[in-house]
Amino acid sequence: MGEVVIKKLDCFGRHGVLKEENVLGQRFFITCVMETDFEKAALEDNIEKAVNYAEVASFITTFVKDNVFKLIETLADKLATNILLKFNVNKVTLTIEKPSAPVGLPLETVSVKLTKKWNDAYLSIGSNMGDKKAYLDFAVKSLKENEFVKLEKISTFIETEPYGNLEQDSFLNGALKIKTVLSPTSLLKLVNEIELKAERKREIHWGPRTLDIDIVLFNNEIICKQNLIIPHIDMENRAFVLKPLCEISPYAINPVNKKSVKEMLENLK
Repeated sequence: MGEVVIKKLDCFGRHGVLKEENVLGQRFFITCVMETDFEKAALEDNIEKAVNYAEVASFITTFVKDNVFKLIETLADKLATNILLKFNVNKVTLTIEKPSAPVGLPLETVSVKLTKKWNDAYLSIGSNMGDKKAYLDFAVKSLKENEFVKLEKISTFIETEPYGNLEQDSFLNGALKIKTVLSPTSLLKLVNEIELKAERKREIHWGPRTLDIDIVLFNNEIICKQNLIIPHIDMENRAFVLKPLCEISPYAINPVNKKSVKEMLENLK
């Protein structure tokens, strides 16, 4: 990996909380650091395989000029996301300086700094109502069509016995590997929306469902929130999660117990 750096690009924009800022506008200085793979471009000495910093600079200038946000934090977030989507970069760090910020005190500049990247995530999908395969296919199609997601691997779908509440039909389960610019919380919101479109109802704990999508792993992160626990809290005890996951990524690591998917599946057996 290498870095392409655009330093203190002079841009004009109308971003700010005050109405005057939105009307009159002011200068912004933007530094953009992009992490990308140099190998193909360097070996072939080919601009087509490289990140064209002239195109990136032009895109940043136009984006800053054509959009209006109250907060430069919002500008940084939206701009970073669009750079990841438009250009072949793995990670981008933006520093946005606002030297004419209406602070009323002598200062050189105020600035925000933000880093965004393509994240690796693994999802478990399952259904045990109606046309089970159609529901799983719907989940795959919905993720594939989302601009913030790259669908990288899909396991075969396997039939499994119900877990927890045994008085229900068998499940069809699978696993997906994706890359996404979304945060874990935003990814959870997306998969919940897909479940809702599949008429998922949360009436019985561990009960039957048209579609269930769980975030099993997200990068190497450990997250414990009221509505989101990553790695999935019970993944090491669930063959219906581990079997399809082992098919597409046997050496993905659970950062809590430091075991690979393959190890967890063998221990479960």
